[in-house]
Amino acid sequence: MTPHPESPLPSDSPLEPPAEWERLRRQCPVATVELPSGDEATLLTRYDHVKSVLSDARFTRPKAGEGAARIAPEGAGGPAADGEGALTLPDRGEPHLRWRRQVGKYFTAKRMTALRPGMVATAGQLVDDMIARGAPGDLRASLGFPLPVYVICDILGVPAEDRERFSHWSDAFLNVTRLTGEQARAEHDEFAEYMAAHIEATRKRPGDDLISMLIKGSQPEGQGLTDEELVATGMGLLVAGHETTANMIGKMVCLLLADRSRWERLLADPGLVRTAVEESLRFDVNVGLGMRRYLTEDIEVDGELLPSGTTVVCSMAAANRDERAFADAGRMDLTRSPNPHLTFGAGPHSCLGQALARTELQVALEVLLYKVPTLRLDVPAEELPRIEGLLVTGPSTVAVRW
Repeated sequence: MTPHPESPLPSDSPLEPPAEWERLRRQCPVATVELPSGDEATLLTRYDHVKSVLSDARFTRPKAGEGAARIAPEGAGGPAADGEGALTLPDRGEPHLRWRRQVGKYFTAKRMTALRPGMVATAGQLVDDMIARGAPGDLRASLGFPLPVYVICDILGVPAEDRERFSHWSDAFLNVTRLTGEQARAEHDEFAEYMAAHIEATRKRPGDDLISMLIKGSQPEGQGLTDEELVATGMGLLVAGHETTANMIGKMVCLLLADRSRWERLLADPGLVRTAVEESLRFDVNVGLGMRRYLTEDIEVDGELLPSGTTVVCSMAAANRDERAFADAGRMDLTRSPNPHLTFGAGPHSCLGQALARTELQVALEVLLYKVPTLRLDVPAEELPRIEGLLVTGPSTVAVRW
């Protein structure tokens, strides 16, 4: 019996897609794969299939007791990722819509515009500090990690001085093989206690941050989020708001510097920054496993019946390289527009913070182009060390010179 391929599929280069993606899209778009846990799941790699499942409000991330395929033997991403812990955000039906309405009030275009000058100032100072320390520098450590941390800490009203603790807790949430299940649960509980204390302190002395807004919106009782949901929201946003964006800043710069003509194109025409950011998001192959969905009823995909109880892994990165959806999908086109990539998901569960992530990526790129136009990678892209043992992937360091 031929063993099923292991997911995530391996790649020879940190910036290149697995060769298997194209074969699967062409020959086996609904494939059975083995997850790191040893459990089997269904992998989707075509754009239309991935978008369809992600847009289907009936199907969401697995919950405890549903018997869904696990990512890792003891659960991954801390207890929350497999539905086994205190991160209990509503993600189905009216409770989910209520939660999105409450949190979405903060992430408006108007607020992102208001936040932008502060992001520019912070990014500029971080790059100045990197330059002052001298080359070579680690772009991820100097800009990619601290910028999103400062921004999300300000949004949530938590002290940026605790950023190393947040990074530690994020790793526990995104853990696949770094920690045992017991260790991940202990970190999760510590993080939850921290956030609960912060929410209680904010309730006594509210400000104009997101947590204060959510607390105010939860009065009178029953109108907004519960205390449990407030804690889960704060934890989830701290993890998503810095870990994924920190990685993407580094990956975006790597993609643009791996082929120097791309960087030179942006220097000649900085007006391309917005479309370059979108194309970097589409072109990124290091987005980890993909998004899991648990089927609560039978559906048909590409003529194949997937029964209720199936765990589906939607590979957004593979879908973003589908020639059926993107002309010349294997080429990075900094002018590509429209660019309906699926990096932030699709439908009712698409990423709430995508406007924030886009703004941070644009600001990081604009500041780098202005302050260090001679920026270049210090090592070949294929030699960049990779993040290991977490759900997120990408280079663990981004060594640069200027």
